[in-house]
Amino acid sequence: MKRMELSQDAHLKQLEMADAEEMFRLTEENRGYLRQWLPWLDAVKRVEATENFIAMTIRQDDQRQGKHYGIWYRGRLAGTLGVHNIDWNNRKTSIGYWLAAGYQGKGLMTEAVAAYIDQLIFGDWNLNKVTIAAAVGNVKSRAIPERLSFQLEGIIRSNEWLYDHFVDHAVYGLLKAEWDVKSGLLIEKS
Repeated sequence: MKRMELSQDAHLKQLEMADAEEMFRLTEENRGYLRQWLPWLDAVKRVEATENFIAMTIRQDDQRQGKHYGIWYRGRLAGTLGVHNIDWNNRKTSIGYWLAAGYQGKGLMTEAVAAYIDQLIFGDWNLNKVTIAAAVGNVKSRAIPERLSFQLEGIIRSNEWLYDHFVDHAVYGLLKAEWDVKSGLLIEKS
């Protein structure tokens, strides 16, 4: 699936090499904002680094290890999301994402993650579990799994080196049995 419609104004489109310039521009414009929680920004100093990332995501898709999408809002790239890898034996994966500062507060990421889960993770791929890990202090990122009724499974201490310090991660999980793939809504637990 190369494209997923989210709303009249937004859609997901699988990343391709033609997106490298715009993705690099968006990264550059949001470098200070994104650096607070994303550890890879120092490695992205030229458009070639973004091209290398997109090439890696294309290989990942070719190897059945997941897809990466750009989140497009009113014709402009707003951020990205994708899975880190797929554990086919245990039918599980984890999602990562980022959204530029100017696109916050529109429900884009919640909508994008829900569509990705519905159509790919629990849909086409028929996986059993998806996780999202976010730094404990990253309230905006943690709000995504919380809005989608993931369960907080625990805190992993000193899980990621973030430039000059370690951060703890909150890990959230969602099972296919908890998700109604037909409507994209979480099944109420009794």
